[in-house]
Amino acid sequence: MGMNAGGLIAALWLICTALAILGSAYLVFAAILLGQLRARVSPPLHSARGVTILKPLCGAEPDLEANLASFCLQAYPGPVQIVFGVSEAADPAAAVVRRLITRFPDTDIELVVGTRKYGANQKISNLINMVSHSRHEVIVLSDSDINVDRAYLCRVVAALDEPGVGIVTCLYRGTSDRGLWSHLAAMAINQHFLPNVLVALRLGLAKPCFGSTIALLRQTLDRIGGFGPFANQLADDYAIGKVVRGLGLRAAVPPMIIDHFCSEQSWRGLVRHEVRWTRTIRLIDPVGHAGSIVTHPLPFALAAAALNGLSTIWLGIIALVLVCRVLAPVQIGRMCGSGGGGSLWLTPFRDLLSFVIFLASFLPGRVTWRGQRFKVRSDGTLTHT
Repeated sequence: MGMNAGGLIAALWLICTALAILGSAYLVFAAILLGQLRARVSPPLHSARGVTILKPLCGAEPDLEANLASFCLQAYPGPVQIVFGVSEAADPAAAVVRRLITRFPDTDIELVVGTRKYGANQKISNLINMVSHSRHEVIVLSDSDINVDRAYLCRVVAALDEPGVGIVTCLYRGTSDRGLWSHLAAMAINQHFLPNVLVALRLGLAKPCFGSTIALLRQTLDRIGGFGPFANQLADDYAIGKVVRGLGLRAAVPPMIIDHFCSEQSWRGLVRHEVRWTRTIRLIDPVGHAGSIVTHPLPFALAAAALNGLSTIWLGIIALVLVCRVLAPVQIGRMCGSGGGGSLWLTPFRDLLSFVIFLASFLPGRVTWRGQRFKVRSDGTLTHT
């Protein structure tokens, strides 16, 4: 019995050690990929086709006006129309848009109030109400919490002009100056999400499409039936990309990183958001999500140390894991000319929290989105609870 218990402990120690080492190597690889991304050059802009930017809004979240204003400041040589949409006239985001119309009188800005609902996904209902107001050939969707530089639209349209490309999406980093919870949210993006995406892209394990940017031609949108087919999808951005790829077109990810402003204001809000996020990823790619356990080396390094007894060697391994973890956000900071989106001293807590949320993603349950509770079916569609 004792030998069996000893053998089990030895086996667990070996597994935890292997995962800690493999996970550390993975983090170094991700940091290298970020450095390579920094060195790549965006394709030149060959055309300046008219662009309609669709911005579905819901509530006046922190930094909303600054984020939306960044889209009004684009150095794009062609015509640009920006359509903002809300689902009710009393939405406080509408007042923000009216201020932007006053601030940028030379920019083609329109506010659409569309109350009609087409499904459980309020964002898609908003887009369906907005899209009939678009006037240009290129359609660009972007979430309200995204902030971009002046060259953003040129880079996106240039990528869309590449042969065989049907849809363009953008990598993003987390940024925040709103306190502990928003810092932790930004760290989740910079230390976990973005490195995972880069590695998956390099290994051919992912074909992402993010709400940070979805750019496609109007004729492509018409070919997939508009936004209506996605009215009940939880991962609407991924679903749009998948259908476009089904047309035989390629999804492009230009070598740029844009900003996602994190505004979580409570522990509860942070956990709800991240549980919804990880459950969405599990529904999209259950095998890949399960395999991403290797991207959590710190819990396994701690477990191996506990199984074998704390020693100088194991304290050094734990320290090495933490150093490897912060390589990616340091690279992001260098690439974007600012910090990596969060306080590095919070890294151990952030890592352990991410692992707990990863485990929670496999539990049955409902998701909370924009204050509403939904049940998610196995096909990724939403139903109200």
